[in-house]
Amino acid sequence: MSIQVGDRLPKTTFMKATPEGPQPVDSEDYFSGRRVALFSVPGAFTPTCSARHLPGFVEKADEFREKGVDEIACTAVNDAFVMGAWSESSGAGDKVTMLSDGNGQFAQEIGLTMDGSKFGLGTRGQRYSMIVNDGVVEQLNVEEPGAFNVSSADYLLERL
Repeated sequence: MSIQVGDRLPKTTFMKATPEGPQPVDSEDYFSGRRVALFSVPGAFTPTCSARHLPGFVEKADEFREKGVDEIACTAVNDAFVMGAWSESSGAGDKVTMLSDGNGQFAQEIGLTMDGSKFGLGTRGQRYSMIVNDGVVEQLNVEEPGAFNVSSADYLLERL
């Protein structure tokens, strides 16, 4: 069963690329006392993720902050090095924090995985967006396989 509105996110450790190398990010600490727009992509540098999903959140970062969102974060089943390179190449900078779920543990624990084997991707996180308020899911928008509608920055902003 997948995570639902009103559920607390499970404790996990993400990895984040830094100039000193990958650093662990404790999920409880990260989401505590803050309102975070979290979105998941099946893979960094993949077509829809790079052309539409991430750019929407980068472009709308100020609008999210105006609506009470403290931070925007992106997660994917990619390693911290790939997430860091994607952040750099996309211009995400300080607008979107990249949280690597390299082993897919977070995606599994919230029940939002997908099978990308036919594309050589293996098990990945599904495409979704959510608002997390002090560690609790306030809003959740999960895409149908192959779709890009309800997880977009615009869709999430319209519901804030």
